[in-house]
Amino acid sequence: MAQNMAKKIERDRNKVVEAVPLLPVRDVVIFPYMVVPLLVGRLKSVNALEEAMLHDRLILICTQKDPKVEEPVPEDISGIGTLSEILQLLKLPDGTAKILVEGLRRMRVKGYLPSDRFFRVGVEDVAGGVGRTPELEALMRAVQEQFEKYVNINPRIPPEILGTLIGVDEPGRFADIIVGHLPVKLQDRQKLLEAVNPKERLETLFGVLKSELEILSLEDKIQKKVLTKIGKVQKDYYLNEQLKAIQEELGEKGESNDVEVLRKQIKEAKMPQDIEEKALKELERLKQLFPLSPETAVIRNYLDWLAGLPWSKETEDKIDIDKAEKILEEDHYGLKKVKERILEYLAVRKLVDRMKGPILCFVGPPGTGKTSVGKSIARSLGRKFIRVSLGGIRDEAEIRGHRRTYVGALPGRIIQSIRKAQSKNPVFVFDEIDKLGVDFRGDPSSALLEALDPEQNNSFSDNYLEVPFDLSKVMFITTANTLFPVPAALRDRLEVIEFPGYTDEEKLHIAQRFLIPKELEAHGLNKDNLEMSKPALLRIIHEYTKEAGVRNLEREIANICRKAAKNIARKDERSLKLRIAESNVPKYLGPVRFERSKKEQKKDIGVVTGLAWTEAGGDILLAEAVVIPGKGQLLLTGQMGEVMQESAKAALSYIRSRTGMLGVKKDFYKKYDIHIHVPMGAIPKDGPSAGITLATAMVSALTKKPVSPDIAMTGEITLRGRVLPVGGIKEKVLAAHRAEIKTIIMSSENKKDLEDVPKNIMKQIKFRFVKNMDDVMKIAGL
Repeated sequence: MAQNMAKKIERDRNKVVEAVPLLPVRDVVIFPYMVVPLLVGRLKSVNALEEAMLHDRLILICTQKDPKVEEPVPEDISGIGTLSEILQLLKLPDGTAKILVEGLRRMRVKGYLPSDRFFRVGVEDVAGGVGRTPELEALMRAVQEQFEKYVNINPRIPPEILGTLIGVDEPGRFADIIVGHLPVKLQDRQKLLEAVNPKERLETLFGVLKSELEILSLEDKIQKKVLTKIGKVQKDYYLNEQLKAIQEELGEKGESNDVEVLRKQIKEAKMPQDIEEKALKELERLKQLFPLSPETAVIRNYLDWLAGLPWSKETEDKIDIDKAEKILEEDHYGLKKVKERILEYLAVRKLVDRMKGPILCFVGPPGTGKTSVGKSIARSLGRKFIRVSLGGIRDEAEIRGHRRTYVGALPGRIIQSIRKAQSKNPVFVFDEIDKLGVDFRGDPSSALLEALDPEQNNSFSDNYLEVPFDLSKVMFITTANTLFPVPAALRDRLEVIEFPGYTDEEKLHIAQRFLIPKELEAHGLNKDNLEMSKPALLRIIHEYTKEAGVRNLEREIANICRKAAKNIARKDERSLKLRIAESNVPKYLGPVRFERSKKEQKKDIGVVTGLAWTEAGGDILLAEAVVIPGKGQLLLTGQMGEVMQESAKAALSYIRSRTGMLGVKKDFYKKYDIHIHVPMGAIPKDGPSAGITLATAMVSALTKKPVSPDIAMTGEITLRGRVLPVGGIKEKVLAAHRAEIKTIIMSSENKKDLEDVPKNIMKQIKFRFVKNMDDVMKIAGL
């Protein structure tokens, strides 16, 4: 049967063919005498196979010029292909076909014949048969020699392939058999197929074999080098293990230098006994591991962290109350209560050796010196200073660290900072604790609970270390702009110290004592180059900044310093002096940016001055009320918040319950609407402290009696007319003083809050303390 098949193929190989179906293929070139399996999926190609099977099983296989083309047209298909016979065809359930074909001979496409179902082409044989000349004989021998070398070096090609070349005398067939077993690029294989002259084909093949032999030689060389290195590492490891075993038998220490160094570091760290035992146990594990094992690096890093922590290192407190007070006064102006609390802590620390560190929380507007006070505390104690910004942190692992199982795991920021400081009792500032975030990675504020609890932080556990570390001697300080976002459980562990906004007088002193010298030095100037008068500084404070702190004030001073530096550099005169007076401030800083809130100049019905607290300090607030015909609606405008709107409704209910006493018509709410507006409508306003102001404005509008613009008021109102205390009294009083208010009305319960107000301001303002709205109306003249 095999002989019959061979005879049939030989007949097909010589059969005259004029038109056959065409099968375009990708990523493969079929040569004569090659037997290749193919998977056919395109509809036209499957139709071409069916057509070939119906007749003589012959099909022309041509390679696409671009393998990426899904639906090729004649222009996308090579002009020379291989006439092949389909030996087997198997239809698959998904509509594709699996075939086994054998290449017969080269053929050229003469033209495409009309056919919609598949490609049908007219073909002609490619003439290429030549006699066997001595030159071709020599070329065949050279190619065979190179191919034998290639097979011997390349383990991917079975040596049996050389047997197929025995007895092949025809040069073209000889070349085609060899090409089928070489990793030649698709374009080069197509060129070899199109090379009709056997001599040209053999010459090209000889060059390809030479190139492949060079590449294989390089690969073999590289593999030998790698194997040599791996062999050396393994050999060193085995020799080291044998050396250790010999030294153990002799009773000698056979540890490597690295292990010895780590052991020494662990001993010198003076860890607690249980932690040292764990570290030594990990060191023993490290000794047993293969040097290239991934776990080796993990354990080594872990031991480096354990040995690098200051388990027993701490700075000695140099507590001198007078010196500490002097340092605080040198570094900061004002902040009387803050300084008193710090000095109290230092005094107790001096008397009690084992005092648990307090967890202070400095709360106040930006730029009021919260972080810099922490530095001054560290300087007065002689301790190391650490600052960690918590703003925007959302990952709990940033605080507690990652588990060692993770790639690139590290301890949390607390342990990292302690190691960097190399002291177990530094002053540690957590900045912006109110800016912590929460997401799927955990709640960082919850991770801080253990660290910031004096009862628990003597055994703080970091996920990476997995051993407790004593933080009880650390003086933790946290800072925040507001306590509202801080979770209640964390807030409960903090001793809150309020940082009030600075008064204009305090800002002036801070500018003269700290900001101007600092900016002069930063800009290469001295006091002989720049002079700022007191009125000029006050004008900058009043008209170019609006803040509770001094950051913007510092920026404006820096702005003037830059202009002075430019003038000096331009004229190249180091002795040039610039004087800043009140009148020429706009020349350097431009037009006025902020107008100071001023009181009304004349009495007006329905207009009352209130006092408000903002993050930038206090401010005065005008409440306007008008009565218009309507059906008793209360209209509120000026971006009032929910609490402020509720205060207005409570004030209206109070007025309706006291119409007789207030001189207001009983049925006013049936015939009139009351519209209350708070100017500067673009600025949101909220809080209960405007309650008595809104009530007074409504009574003024209803009774047609004006209220003096020299009177300002603040306080919460109840339905019974009681006046309740409110916050921010110091800032509100300072705002009233700036606006030249003569009288302030407030709850009698707020009298205690005036202790923080400077005495010179207290003398210039008359304070009227009230318990109910009846007192407010008498003072307001309604």
